[in-house]
Amino acid sequence: MHELPSLTPDTIWAILNEEIADDTVNKLVWNYLGYRYDSTANQWDITQVAPEWQEEYPEPPNFIESRPATVKLTRSIPPANKQLLKEQLGFKGYKIGEFGPRQTRRATAANWLLSYMKDTGLTQ
Repeated sequence: MHELPSLTPDTIWAILNEEIADDTVNKLVWNYLGYRYDSTANQWDITQVAPEWQEEYPEPPNFIESRPATVKLTRSIPPANKQLLKEQLGFKGYKIGEFGPRQTRRATAANWLLSYMKDTGLTQ
């Protein structure tokens, strides 16, 4: 996988502000879910991926294009972390008429990553 941006609040804002490509957003989520590409075997190594993701997604899903994958990602965020974008970053959401499914899915990815940061001690 190519070099990914560091997992910081600035990266989360860049996702929300569409300053990071969809492909990179997917790769960030894949990385923290545990997906690793083995270029020697030319396949995905899922040994670090949680069983509930391995079963349904033996290859990492495109979270920006797949509603079912994004729903699963949303459901995997602990209830206490569901409002982190608002609570920690002050994100007020997108304005009506200025967003669609793509922006909503990017926000879900951003929230999941922020939740990961909180749960692993990368943020306060």
